[in-house]
Amino acid sequence: MQLVLPSSEYKESFLEAVKEYQKDKSNDRVDILFLNTTLLKDDFQSYVDKLEDRSHGKNLPNGYVADTTYWLVDNNEFIGRVSLRHELTQNLLREGGHIGYDIRPSKRNNGYGKKALELALPKAKALGITKALITCDETNIGSKKIIEVNGGILENSISMGNGKPQKLRYWIRL
Repeated sequence: MQLVLPSSEYKESFLEAVKEYQKDKSNDRVDILFLNTTLLKDDFQSYVDKLEDRSHGKNLPNGYVADTTYWLVDNNEFIGRVSLRHELTQNLLREGGHIGYDIRPSKRNNGYGKKALELALPKAKALGITKALITCDETNIGSKKIIEVNGGILENSISMGNGKPQKLRYWIRL
Protein backbone atom coordinates (compact mmCIF):
# COMPACT_ATOMS: atom_id res chain seq x y z
CA MET A 1 0.00 0.00 0.00
CA GLN A 2 1.37 3.40 -0.94
CA LEU A 3 0.54 7.01 -1.73
CA VAL A 4 1.26 7.84 -5.36
CA LEU A 5 0.76 10.86 -7.54
CA PRO A 6 -2.32 10.59 -9.78
CA SER A 7 -1.61 8.60 -12.92
CA SER A 8 -3.45 7.12 -15.89
CA GLU A 9 -2.15 3.78 -14.66
CA TYR A 10 -5.04 3.74 -12.16
CA LYS A 11 -7.71 5.02 -14.54
CA GLU A 12 -10.07 2.03 -14.45
CA SER A 13 -10.14 1.59 -10.67
CA PHE A 14 -10.42 5.37 -10.22
CA LEU A 15 -13.46 5.45 -12.53
CA GLU A 16 -15.01 2.57 -10.59
CA ALA A 17 -14.43 4.53 -7.37
CA VAL A 18 -16.06 7.65 -8.86
CA LYS A 19 -19.19 5.61 -9.56
CA GLU A 20 -19.16 4.36 -5.97
CA TYR A 21 -18.85 7.90 -4.61
CA GLN A 22 -21.70 9.08 -6.82
CA LYS A 23 -23.99 6.30 -5.51
CA ASP A 24 -23.04 6.97 -1.89
CA LYS A 25 -25.77 9.19 -0.44
CA SER A 26 -23.67 10.19 2.58
CA ASN A 27 -20.89 11.57 0.39
CA ASP A 28 -20.04 15.27 0.55
CA ARG A 29 -17.14 15.17 -1.92
CA VAL A 30 -18.53 17.71 -4.38
CA ASP A 31 -15.45 17.44 -6.59
CA ILE A 32 -16.11 13.72 -7.10
CA LEU A 33 -19.90 13.95 -7.31
CA PHE A 34 -19.75 16.22 -10.33
CA LEU A 35 -17.02 14.46 -12.27
CA ASN A 36 -18.32 13.41 -15.65
CA THR A 37 -17.24 9.79 -16.06
CA THR A 38 -17.73 9.93 -19.82
CA LEU A 39 -15.37 12.89 -20.14
CA LEU A 40 -12.91 11.21 -17.78
CA LYS A 41 -12.91 8.04 -19.86
CA ASP A 42 -12.22 10.03 -23.02
CA ASP A 43 -9.52 12.30 -21.61
CA PHE A 44 -8.30 11.03 -18.27
CA GLN A 45 -4.87 12.55 -18.73
CA SER A 46 -6.36 16.06 -18.67
CA TYR A 47 -7.78 15.34 -15.22
CA VAL A 48 -4.39 14.06 -14.02
CA ASP A 49 -2.70 17.15 -15.50
CA LYS A 50 -5.19 19.43 -13.71
CA LEU A 51 -4.32 17.80 -10.37
CA GLU A 52 -0.62 18.23 -11.09
CA ASP A 53 -1.14 21.91 -11.95
CA ARG A 54 -2.86 22.43 -8.60
CA SER A 55 0.18 21.03 -6.80
CA HIS A 56 2.26 23.76 -8.47
CA GLY A 57 -0.30 26.48 -7.72
CA LYS A 58 -1.31 26.78 -11.39
CA ASN A 59 -4.84 27.58 -12.58
CA LEU A 60 -6.27 27.70 -9.07
CA PRO A 61 -9.73 29.12 -8.45
CA ASN A 62 -9.70 32.43 -6.59
CA GLY A 63 -9.02 31.92 -2.88
CA TYR A 64 -7.52 28.44 -3.28
CA VAL A 65 -3.99 27.38 -2.30
CA ALA A 66 -1.65 24.89 -3.89
CA ASP A 67 -2.50 21.35 -2.88
CA THR A 68 -0.97 18.07 -3.85
CA THR A 69 -3.28 15.13 -4.41
CA TYR A 70 -2.03 11.65 -3.68
CA TRP A 71 -3.87 8.43 -4.40
CA LEU A 72 -3.76 5.56 -1.96
CA VAL A 73 -3.27 2.41 -4.00
CA ASP A 74 -3.12 -1.21 -2.96
CA ASN A 75 -2.16 -3.87 -5.51
CA ASN A 76 -2.51 -1.26 -8.28
CA GLU A 77 -6.09 -0.47 -7.22
CA PHE A 78 -7.27 3.05 -6.34
CA ILE A 79 -8.41 2.94 -2.70
CA GLY A 80 -8.74 6.63 -1.81
CA ARG A 81 -7.08 10.00 -1.95
CA VAL A 82 -5.23 12.46 0.22
CA SER A 83 -5.21 16.20 -0.42
CA LEU A 84 -2.24 17.98 1.10
CA ARG A 85 -2.70 21.75 1.23
CA HIS A 86 0.60 23.59 1.18
CA GLU A 87 -0.65 26.48 3.35
CA LEU A 88 -3.76 27.57 5.19
CA THR A 89 -6.21 30.32 4.34
CA GLN A 90 -8.56 31.66 7.01
CA ASN A 91 -11.23 29.24 5.79
CA LEU A 92 -8.87 26.26 5.81
CA LEU A 93 -7.68 27.25 9.28
CA ARG A 94 -11.29 27.18 10.42
CA GLU A 95 -12.60 24.05 8.77
CA GLY A 96 -10.40 22.43 6.13
CA GLY A 97 -6.92 21.96 7.52
CA HIS A 98 -3.72 20.90 5.82
CA ILE A 99 -4.76 17.33 5.07
CA GLY A 100 -8.01 15.95 3.74
CA TYR A 101 -8.52 12.30 2.94
CA ASP A 102 -11.23 9.88 1.97
CA ILE A 103 -11.60 6.25 1.08
CA ARG A 104 -13.87 4.88 -1.64
CA PRO A 105 -17.11 3.50 -0.16
CA SER A 106 -16.39 -0.20 -0.83
CA LYS A 107 -13.04 0.00 0.99
CA ARG A 108 -14.07 1.83 4.15
CA ASN A 109 -13.66 0.33 7.62
CA ASN A 110 -10.62 -1.69 6.60
CA GLY A 111 -7.85 0.49 8.04
CA TYR A 112 -7.16 2.35 4.79
CA GLY A 113 -8.01 5.78 6.22
CA LYS A 114 -5.55 5.29 9.07
CA LYS A 115 -2.83 4.26 6.63
CA ALA A 116 -3.60 7.14 4.22
CA LEU A 117 -3.14 9.75 6.96
CA GLU A 118 -0.07 7.96 8.33
CA LEU A 119 1.56 8.06 4.88
CA ALA A 120 0.56 11.71 4.33
CA LEU A 121 2.25 13.06 7.45
CA PRO A 122 5.86 12.68 6.19
CA LYS A 123 4.82 14.34 2.92
CA ALA A 124 3.44 17.30 4.88
CA LYS A 125 6.69 17.50 6.83
CA ALA A 126 8.65 17.48 3.55
CA LEU A 127 6.69 20.61 2.55
CA GLY A 128 7.95 22.36 5.68
CA ILE A 129 4.77 21.94 7.70
CA THR A 130 5.76 21.39 11.33
CA LYS A 131 2.28 21.21 12.79
CA ALA A 132 -0.53 19.86 10.58
CA LEU A 133 -4.16 20.82 11.09
CA ILE A 134 -6.72 18.12 10.33
CA THR A 135 -10.44 18.59 10.80
CA CYS A 136 -13.52 16.40 10.74
CA ASP A 137 -17.19 16.63 11.58
CA GLU A 138 -17.93 15.58 15.16
CA THR A 139 -20.38 13.04 13.74
CA ASN A 140 -17.62 11.33 11.72
CA ILE A 141 -16.47 8.89 14.40
CA GLY A 142 -14.26 6.94 11.97
CA SER A 143 -12.32 10.03 10.93
CA LYS A 144 -12.04 11.17 14.54
CA LYS A 145 -10.42 7.82 15.47
CA ILE A 146 -8.10 7.96 12.43
CA ILE A 147 -6.85 11.41 13.39
CA GLU A 148 -6.38 10.50 17.05
CA VAL A 149 -4.52 7.23 16.35
CA ASN A 150 -2.15 9.24 14.13
CA GLY A 151 -1.32 11.59 17.00
CA GLY A 152 -4.01 14.25 16.59
CA ILE A 153 -4.54 16.48 19.61
CA LEU A 154 -7.96 18.12 19.76
CA GLU A 155 -7.68 21.89 19.96
CA ASN A 156 -11.36 22.77 19.83
CA SER A 157 -14.76 22.30 18.27
CA ILE A 158 -16.28 24.99 16.08
CA SER A 159 -19.92 25.59 15.29
CA MET A 160 -20.51 25.60 11.53
CA GLY A 161 -24.09 26.87 11.79
CA ASN A 162 -27.00 26.04 9.49
CA GLY A 163 -27.63 22.75 11.29
CA LYS A 164 -24.24 21.37 10.28
CA PRO A 165 -22.27 19.25 12.76
CA GLN A 166 -19.57 20.84 14.87
CA LYS A 167 -16.12 20.82 13.25
CA LEU A 168 -13.38 19.20 15.35
CA ARG A 169 -9.91 20.74 14.87
CA TYR A 170 -6.88 18.56 15.56
CA TRP A 171 -3.17 19.30 15.36
CA ILE A 172 -0.42 16.77 14.71
CA ARG A 173 3.19 17.72 15.41
CA LEU A 174 5.48 16.55 12.61
